[in-house]
Amino acid sequence: MTKQAVLLLAHGTPETVEQIPEYLRNVVSGRPVPQAVVEEIQHRYSLIGKSPLTEITNAQARLVEAELAGAGERIPVYVGMRNWRPYIADVVKQMRTDGVEEAAVICMAPQNSRTSVGLYRRAVEAEAGSLRIDFTAGWADHPLLADAFAERLRPALAKLSAEVGETVPVLFTAHSVPTRTVEAAAAGAENAGPKLWPGLAAVGDSYAQDARRTAELVAARVPEIPRWWFAFQSQGASGGPWIGPSVEETLDRIAAEGVKALILQPIGFLCDHVEILFDVDIHFREYALNKSIRLERPQSLNESETLARAVADLAEQGLRRLKDASVSR
Repeated sequence: MTKQAVLLLAHGTPETVEQIPEYLRNVVSGRPVPQAVVEEIQHRYSLIGKSPLTEITNAQARLVEAELAGAGERIPVYVGMRNWRPYIADVVKQMRTDGVEEAAVICMAPQNSRTSVGLYRRAVEAEAGSLRIDFTAGWADHPLLADAFAERLRPALAKLSAEVGETVPVLFTAHSVPTRTVEAAAAGAENAGPKLWPGLAAVGDSYAQDARRTAELVAARVPEIPRWWFAFQSQGASGGPWIGPSVEETLDRIAAEGVKALILQPIGFLCDHVEILFDVDIHFREYALNKSIRLERPQSLNESETLARAVADLAEQGLRRLKDASVSR
């Protein structure tokens, strides 16, 4: 019988502040990183203690493994990181050593982008060898993903609304990417549908639409939200523009409309890490407070059982496609 497995991919994060220079070189593929950027990231990590991304992703893998076991035979679930240990290449090699012949590969970043998901995919394929893989490129509109975010949003929304005496609006966010990765297509730009931010219509990368789609699906599941916005967060320090609108400029606009309390839910992230624990909990909260806005956020998905069911469903679909392809050969 063909041995199958699942491989979950994530960004990766260092264990200590001292490892950050090496980690950042991995993030930028070996290019020099200005010392000021290194020191700023070290400062952010020092404020939150450490990023729990790797620990939480491993816990998510165990939950997915349990979901798959409930459906029949035990399917092992591996975890590989692009920018830190355990590196994707090392994990794929280990899978081959373990005798795995087919693997459903899922990136724990549901919105598909060449600058994230595309790089993860290339890292897997570079080491796959005889290992047959089914790669899920994007799953931003999976209904269980939206359900999981809605489950986290409802209690946070109810709590803050009760405290301020009215139902508060919501700001959904996703990680920004360099504008060059989602540039308008030269042909048919004016006929590509609604613009997601000023000056951009058709795009060569689905990331922005994927992120907005996830937000729309979550909002539809929580109809008591009186109003919601969408913005991109955590723009990088690399050269060139990053897509917006940014959270900061969106908070400026929200403040100008007289909003005094707001829920911010990052729907582009599946667990706590520095972009949540520093960018949202420290930077955005302080920025909002300076605009006289009380900003709160729901609990991250982390070890959500609904998220685990979503990933397990994707894995089962991928493994089924691999099995069907083997039969047809």
